[in-house]
Amino acid sequence: MDSRPISNWLKRFTISRRQLFWMVVFLPIFCAIYYLAFWLRYEGSLNVDGVLGENGFRMFRATVLWAVGLKTITFWGSGVYKIRSRYITTRDVVNLAKAVTISSIGLALIDYLFFPKIMLPRSVFLIDWGSTILVVCGICAGIRMVRDSGRKFRQQGNCKPTFIIGANEAGAALLRMIERDKNSCLRVVGFLDDYSSRIGTRINGVPVLGSLAQMCVLAEDYGVSEVLLPADEIPGKTVRQLMEAGNSADISVQVLPSYQQLLSGKVEMKPRPVCIEDLLGREPVQLDMQNIRDWMDDRVLMVTGSAGSIGSEICRQLLQFSPRRLILVDRSENSQFYLERELIKLGYAGRFDVVIADINDSKRIRAVMREYQPDILFHAAAYKHVPLMEGNPGEAVKNIALATKHLADLAEEFNVGSFVMISSDKAVNPTNVMGANKRIAELYVQSLAAHSRCHFVTVRFGNVLGSAGSVVPIFTQQIQNGGPVTVTDERMQRYFMTIPEASQLVIQAGAMGRGGEIFVLDMGEPVRIVDLATDLVQLSGLKVGEDIEIQFTGLRPGEKLYEELHVDGEKHLPTRHPKIMVAEKVSVSEQFIHDSFARLEAITEQPSPVILAEIQRILPEFQSSISQPAETPLRRAA
Repeated sequence: MDSRPISNWLKRFTISRRQLFWMVVFLPIFCAIYYLAFWLRYEGSLNVDGVLGENGFRMFRATVLWAVGLKTITFWGSGVYKIRSRYITTRDVVNLAKAVTISSIGLALIDYLFFPKIMLPRSVFLIDWGSTILVVCGICAGIRMVRDSGRKFRQQGNCKPTFIIGANEAGAALLRMIERDKNSCLRVVGFLDDYSSRIGTRINGVPVLGSLAQMCVLAEDYGVSEVLLPADEIPGKTVRQLMEAGNSADISVQVLPSYQQLLSGKVEMKPRPVCIEDLLGREPVQLDMQNIRDWMDDRVLMVTGSAGSIGSEICRQLLQFSPRRLILVDRSENSQFYLERELIKLGYAGRFDVVIADINDSKRIRAVMREYQPDILFHAAAYKHVPLMEGNPGEAVKNIALATKHLADLAEEFNVGSFVMISSDKAVNPTNVMGANKRIAELYVQSLAAHSRCHFVTVRFGNVLGSAGSVVPIFTQQIQNGGPVTVTDERMQRYFMTIPEASQLVIQAGAMGRGGEIFVLDMGEPVRIVDLATDLVQLSGLKVGEDIEIQFTGLRPGEKLYEELHVDGEKHLPTRHPKIMVAEKVSVSEQFIHDSFARLEAITEQPSPVILAEIQRILPEFQSSISQPAETPLRRAA
């Protein structure tokens, strides 16, 4: 027999030293409150000895033990004695009111059943009820006030004066954390906010001093050299402006992690310098959680390319919901090993299966599909490095176009409910082999959607900030090595998204898809790569031209100066989600698509010109740059 339920039940009825202490302390307080209720009821009339009149004192004496005993029992049973005054909340006050109400009702029943001749006045119950709540809350508030006053007194001379950006819920939560942290070396002297209605108000006694544009002036007035910024609360453009203003006035802008980051256990509650994600960030993605849950809860999900930057983040996001099982498919044994360890550490043990498989191995993938019978499939596996694919077009065809075809065919064969293919903005009017193969894969997935019960959808987005092999880690490594930072062309622009943002929108788009759509994610404004490099140098505490050089190396094969969002003749239409658009379908013959794939499959081992000619036959808009020389010689930034 399992003894755990009995032991858990007994634990609820044990009394700790802390509870026993407060029980003893409140006994005389309860007596005094009950006496006060009678004193007020009889309008302070005392006899010659300075006590209640004979009738009032007789009622008090007959019932005081019952009143005090009932309060003690209900306070203990409802956990009031466990309340810590430092962290008292509205919920604790409601719990206190419930306990007092129960004790008052109990006393009224006892008076009615056992003391019919006494009949306590109803006003005594009401006065005792209200006075008990007021006195207990007052004691908690007094203890908290004394502690806070002592902490603030110690902070006056020892802690740095600080501003918090944002007089909102996040800013208020940050203030509470700082004030309650014994080891904090910060003293918040004011808030800054761009909402004029908030300026002049106070949060927990701390004033809202002015707008963000007044940061430098107010910092000088209050002796502030550090400003705190709650993560994900302010658009990247505003963070950039604050950084530039802070640098000119020797003010350090620090970022505090968001609640989501703290709850995930990925970060500590410490300020950190502004990073590139903060500068390029946008408003947080708002997901239609109910729509996603209806789509995936209690279903078997599969992610190919699960060990990659996007695939692994999709896995983390999916496990926050309630899938019956998540299948992680990737050919990289080492990366899968580390992903498995991470997911177990995050508390997802037993909810996923790790599968080592190459999506080009059709027999192996068929066996995996037969074994797990997925309901929803996220296809994130693909080569992504443009220059490498330019030199190996046959491998690009096999790993991107053909692999997607074989996987989509298996999804239809095994009755998968939804198939979500992850594409790229490089598929738009492609100038490189990687983008061209993504576009060919898009066309095949769309062609299947026309007659399949499976919801085949495609999600297209741009560069992912911080993904493996992307520009930010490369620039960071070059800066650590002392430079130079190499940029292909000073005019080059790219769209960027963070890994979590891209993954969340992929999931949202998948839940919205009904088959055949190409969803395009809103990536905001394009960013000049040279500006990105300059920001990274400055965020490292260095100066461009003095500490680190920026060199322009010329466009590499297959690269564009500007990424595009529209295929020729394609329009983007809004959806119910503000950050997701859907590309209007471009009509292509289904027979032409199938014939094209048959030819591609037959020439994967042929020389590059043969493969490129076939790709161009399928996509007339494809303009290969393999034979073109580099456009710009090596030169340094001014």
